Amino acid sequence: DRMAGYVMPDDKGDLTKVPWKAAYDEVPWLSKKAITKEIALDAKADLVFAGWNYGFGEGSGVTPASLDKLGIGSYVLTESCHNGTGAGARGVMPPLDALYTDLAALGKLFDVEDRAQALIRSYKKQVADAAAKVPAHRPTVFLYDDGRDKPLTAGKYAAPHDIITKAGGDHVMKDLKDSWTTVGWETVVARDPDVIVINNYGDTTAAQKKAFLESYAPLANVSAIKHHRIYVMDYAELVESPRNPTAISDLARYLRGVHTA
Repeated sequence: DRMAGYVMPDDKGDLTKVPWKAAYDEVPWLSKKAITKEIALDAKADLVFAGWNYGFGEGSGVTPASLDKLGIGSYVLTESCHNGTGAGARGVMPPLDALYTDLAALGKLFDVEDRAQALIRSYKKQVADAAAKVPAHRPTVFLYDDGRDKPLTAGKYAAPHDIITKAGGDHVMKDLKDSWTTVGWETVVARDPDVIVINNYGDTTAAQKKAFLESYAPLANVSAIKHHRIYVMDYAELVESPRNPTAISDLARYLRGVHTA
């Protein structure tokens, strides 16, 4: 009853897989395109909660400043596509820290601080339980988003680095001081990951991405390909989201089953 509605393009997620689908069904789906000031006004919204480049953005003209002029408040998702400050800075905050920060802030905003803190405690315990079972030898993990000529992947400042690490993996691109960026396939081959995690996102399906990886000749001798260790994660699990803790637990369980030489 606090929700005026939500905006989400069709290609940004499969609501049938979301644990809160029943709640979504009770809230108006205002638009399957990008949010606009008109949508917020028509919904009589007091507040817009979105990420930077996940709703807010200079290009669209929907910013906290522009909404403020209309008498509408804003809350910007902490870990989103908004570079940090300083020369060459990327990223804002690790996804779990951002999740806890936003839940605490929203708890205050909606006067449900006790519920928010209980949720944060349960998430922290779930992540700690996964971390307590990390194998002595961490399997090496490469994150594959998309790309044929050059793979789009995650550096140390993108959310998957934190998620992979807390799940017990050794992120092979942890030395890459960037967020989402491309690398050469020769780098992937040289680092020989034990596991490849596919980001299930975009126009190319996870099945298509997997088929490409398994058929791409330069990767034939990479350990993850030789031993058929390809793990699929949804996009919403790999950016700040209440799905992060369960995603870490599930990935941790998978990595514990990976036996490397």
